[in-house]
Amino acid sequence: MPLSTGNQSGNPVRRRLLQPLCALLAAATVTGGLVTGPTAGWRAVVPMMIAVLGALAVAGRRDRVPIVPTAVVVAAASALGTLFGDPPVQRQSTGLVTLLEIGATLLLVCLVARYAAARAAVVLCGVLGVLASTVILRLQVPPTLLEAAAQCTFFALGAVAAGAVGGYLRGLEGRRLRSVHEARRHQRLQLARDLHDFVAHDVSAIVVLAQAAQVVGGDHPEKVMPILSQIETAGQQALRSMDRTVQMLDDGAGTAAPAAGEGKTRAYGLPDIPDVVDRFRSAGRSELCLGMDLTPEQIDQVPREVGSTAHRIVVEALTNIRRHAAATPLVSVSVTLDAEAAEPVLTVSVTNSPPSITEPGGLLGDGGRRGGGTGLTGLAERAGALGGSLEYGGHGDGGWRVTAVLPLR
Repeated sequence: MPLSTGNQSGNPVRRRLLQPLCALLAAATVTGGLVTGPTAGWRAVVPMMIAVLGALAVAGRRDRVPIVPTAVVVAAASALGTLFGDPPVQRQSTGLVTLLEIGATLLLVCLVARYAAARAAVVLCGVLGVLASTVILRLQVPPTLLEAAAQCTFFALGAVAAGAVGGYLRGLEGRRLRSVHEARRHQRLQLARDLHDFVAHDVSAIVVLAQAAQVVGGDHPEKVMPILSQIETAGQQALRSMDRTVQMLDDGAGTAAPAAGEGKTRAYGLPDIPDVVDRFRSAGRSELCLGMDLTPEQIDQVPREVGSTAHRIVVEALTNIRRHAAATPLVSVSVTLDAEAAEPVLTVSVTNSPPSITEPGGLLGDGGRRGGGTGLTGLAERAGALGGSLEYGGHGDGGWRVTAVLPLR
């Protein structure tokens, strides 16, 4: 299929410069053809005018002029002009007309190689190249076949060069389109990861609270209403997380949260970690300790991408604890900054003690669900891209620890 770059009529350069220029050249071609027709011969002028007008039409209005039919018409006119033209006569005006036709045909070869469908481009470029190399025979037929072949080969090199230029531009456009496709794919994956990392945290809280309501509802119905209020809060937080994730696509700032006093969004970072910890603590049974004694000046030293990664690591680790080790009695979150070292680093660690009871499948009633997102594997890749590392695994007698070391520069 031909490569498409969108509606060209909306291109300012094409609309304001190229199209008027092509129209001006087309008018000059028609005027010049009518003037030189009687002296150069109409059988030479008419194919030239068709070739020039066809090439200019494709160059200036490719969005409205079909390139393949235009190339076919030009090829037919050129072939008829060569086969049934006037007897070869060495005239200055005829020579100029012939050179103009060759130049227009070579331009059309370049445009066909650039824009036409692949199969049609191969066929048409070959046909137009042969015709462009034989047009010169209208002026004078060499005395020997070898001289004629050498003369045609010389002009065929121009057709090869024009086709190569068009093919090169076609390749550049193909790479650009693939880059755009890959960028969109990456954006979709990023959106999916954000939804997993942030929304799953709040949804898992809703599941835990709903299970708690089922447990206490029969014997202590008075405790259900506070739990329902917590479920409502967690649901609202999940909706806000989805809204912020979608806003990320508009602001181009990665994972986003509203900035104070601004209508746009800012990246999640270190200042948002205490809020994540508080929500985890309010929705679960575990005792949670947060060690994060960072001053505002120290937080400002942390690059935005590093802070955003640290926040996502804490969210993912706490979500996994809630899903797979909800009965753990103690969770510890530590965020420390070593800015005085030769290579300053931010260290993030989330540790949970062994669960006090055994709960098959993680959360009660979760159906043994596993996975659903990129999880720690994706975060390990992200930490590696920043020049750091993320390690996770068993800790102590049945516990679990996630530790990330992220360089600040």
